Amino acid sequence: MIPQLVTVRCRRPGGRRLGLYVPLLPVLLVLSPLLLLAGLVACVATRVSPMGALRGAGQLLWALPGTRFEIEQGRTAVLVSVR
Repeated sequence: MIPQLVTVRCRRPGGRRLGLYVPLLPVLLVLSPLLLLAGLVACVATRVSPMGALRGAGQLLWALPGTRFEIEQGRTAVLVSVR
């Protein structure tokens, strides 16, 4: 299943919390021409097969749902959750 929503939560030093919800489908639709061009340029520059790179990117995208990144440094904490 393709990830649909990325949630980013930050706890700032003052104890305030900030939450950001990013729906991936609209973002990918808007950025897809730029991502496609950047990927093609990267494949040509590194001499990698575009089909192999596309297959690898698809496998990575398929594995993302359920992933959680938690980072803490001092009194600041960031949580990124992919659903």
